[in-house]
Amino acid sequence: MAGRATVRWLVRLTPVAGRTVNDLLKVPLSLDVWEREADAVVAAASEQTIVELERRRIAGVERLRPITAVESAASSSDRSDGKPEGS
Repeated sequence: MAGRATVRWLVRLTPVAGRTVNDLLKVPLSLDVWEREADAVVAAASEQTIVELERRRIAGVERLRPITAVESAASSSDRSDGKPEGS
């Protein structure tokens, strides 16, 4: 059986009561931190990591957009200078 593709999300993680942003940064789960805010962390995370964060009640999770959409938007803006791709 072929492996399922892992969906990765850009998420905003907000610590639950009694926890801090520093606590989120110490969690031994696979988070690709993009931005640290005063009261939240913006990161890329797999669906499995998100489920684990929610299950363990470590953070509130706001799914912002799939990483594929972020990459697609970045790729489109790179080509929006009016020049053909590769020029």
